Amino acid sequence: MGGASGTEDTGPAGPATGSPSGTPGGGGAPEGARDDRARRPVAAALMLGMGLAAIDGTIVATAVPQIVGDLGGFAVFSWLFSGYLLAVTVTLPVYGKLSDTYGRKPVLIAGIILFLAGSLLCAAAWNMAALIAFRVVQGLGGGALQGTVQTIAADLYPLKERPRIQAKLSTVWATSSVAGPALGGLLAAYADWRWIFLVNLPVGAVALWLVIRHLHEPARPRPATRPRTDWAGALTVFATGALLLTALVQGGVAWPWLSAPSLALLGASAAMAALTVVVERRAAEPVIPGWVWRRRTIASVNLALGAMGLLMVAPTVFLPTYAQAVLGLGPIAAGFVLSAMTLSWPVSAALADRVYNRVGFRRTAITGMSGALLVLLAFPLLPFPGSPWHPALLMLLLGAALGLFQLPLIVGVQSTVGWAERGTTTASVLFCRQVGQSLGAALFGAIANATLASRLADAPVPGLPEDLDGISQALEAPAALSSAATDYLRRAVDGATDHVFAGAAAAAVLALLVLVFMAPRRFPVLDDGTRSGPDGT
Repeated sequence: MGGASGTEDTGPAGPATGSPSGTPGGGGAPEGARDDRARRPVAAALMLGMGLAAIDGTIVATAVPQIVGDLGGFAVFSWLFSGYLLAVTVTLPVYGKLSDTYGRKPVLIAGIILFLAGSLLCAAAWNMAALIAFRVVQGLGGGALQGTVQTIAADLYPLKERPRIQAKLSTVWATSSVAGPALGGLLAAYADWRWIFLVNLPVGAVALWLVIRHLHEPARPRPATRPRTDWAGALTVFATGALLLTALVQGGVAWPWLSAPSLALLGASAAMAALTVVVERRAAEPVIPGWVWRRRTIASVNLALGAMGLLMVAPTVFLPTYAQAVLGLGPIAAGFVLSAMTLSWPVSAALADRVYNRVGFRRTAITGMSGALLVLLAFPLLPFPGSPWHPALLMLLLGAALGLFQLPLIVGVQSTVGWAERGTTTASVLFCRQVGQSLGAALFGAIANATLASRLADAPVPGLPEDLDGISQALEAPAALSSAATDYLRRAVDGATDHVFAGAAAAAVLALLVLVFMAPRRFPVLDDGTRSGPDGT
């Protein structure tokens, strides 16, 4: 898709009007998509579903001490997060293909039911192994929520109105992500950690009722042949993702990177990836069709958003530690430093259409990522120890820049395909972003650990911890160390964070290179009757 002139073939194309035609290029949204009153209940359901998926990734974090105290399993509690992440990531392309084949509504309903069933099972867990298994069940539902919600949003709203719903979803995601740790801590402290999962039930029930009652997909023409689901491809994709992400999540944590478990998992994931390619080439309706990577626009957006997922690890994972260890803030205040990014992101996303309607999707995204690059490069220049408003200001600017980067790419790539390809396209974008985050967690974790280990090995100050595990304990009880040792540790964490943000800046450069040299100058947007701008917008 998209050569130098941006006019590359996109497959059989029809007007992206919002009603599914059952053809690969047919446009499509649920019935009454242009009636704002009819869309409101469905939009509310999408926002509730997005909130469930977003908050569940963070709400468990602050309740871990209570969960471990009740169930035990301290050595494996990290799988409460890793298991959920694995299930969400590897099922995204599967649900995307299923939604294109059978429609959005049944996939979303199944995802909500699966998520709520997993939540109920988590609340009833009797030991850590059971809780981890039920978190995976939750993640299987969460994968359907993330991908299908974004796809239905694109179906419901024509191109000119799409930024409005995307900004609302961004706001819900940001608010839920920030509120998750606080809500989890409150429930664990004043109620019981099991309520963390039970609160999902009424919210999910409302979303489910709204979807069943108000989401109406018009009948699609009966295909000449019965659709065939590529279950073999789905299984190999799931296995490949599970093996790779397990290696990335556990490498350097549960075992060294060059140990036998890491090498075995990486080798098995490579072999399974090769098998996936063979299976998908032979499948009549592959889960990950080749056109996702053959079309220049989709491939470039996938890579660019994968790079964004990579760089997002720096602020979301390492900034809270920096704020507490270097700036001396408490957990709540450290959360507020990070939340500055979630304040500006949805505002920037809501205004992005005013920019890309003038200059196009690609240039808008380049502008946003260029701003993000400058912010990431500025972080290592902050004074030590500095004031909390310094990183908070940078996060405010970073959120504005990334909102200007992400939304045009998602809206743009969804607008280049018809109804029958939109689910697969959206899922591929979200899948790449999730994989980027997993890669970033592994890569930047290794960078931070290497920096801290080097500082400990060369420390001129006596009385420092002997290993990395002792650093967090020492910083939590600074009275046990001399002032010189405490200051040295704080500077070591500061240096490690600076290196992580430098790595994030490299990821931003990668995203810019993809946009400049790979993405087409003009996105080949399918006409939905609203063309007026340089990208068909």
